[in-house]
Amino acid sequence: MAKALSLAQQAGAAGEVPVGAVIVDRNNQQIAQGENRRERDRDPTAHAEILALRTAGQALQTWHLEECTLYVTLEPCPMCAGALLQARLGLLVYGASDPKTGAIRTVINIPDSDCSYHRLPVLGGVLEPLCREQLQAWFAQRRQQHRAQKQNPS
Repeated sequence: MAKALSLAQQAGAAGEVPVGAVIVDRNNQQIAQGENRRERDRDPTAHAEILALRTAGQALQTWHLEECTLYVTLEPCPMCAGALLQARLGLLVYGASDPKTGAIRTVINIPDSDCSYHRLPVLGGVLEPLCREQLQAWFAQRRQQHRAQKQNPS
């Protein structure tokens, strides 16, 4: 999760919502990573989890990720939750819950719903205070920048 936090920091510094993801194989070796890149790539699907899944599939030469664990700093959204199920991910570990779009446990529960054929084991709240603080600080800074721009238009 520490590596995911570092990736999230990089994303935030680049103007992205600070979310980072890391995938490890059954030997706990990192095989993929991702950070939010929606703004930079101009791609609505460029969430950290999606990018990490793509890289893991290429690294393993399969889309079946049953023996992999994904660590991500924020509870996945509906799109990412669906992708994790499609990949048949072995374990999801996330940091902060997402009260707006959390699709694992908080707002909806896609992994345990009737539409899920794959039962995804989940461990939430890992390093949650650090993950939450990183997100809250980034959004507070963004709000402050927007207020300053409104007060001092060029």
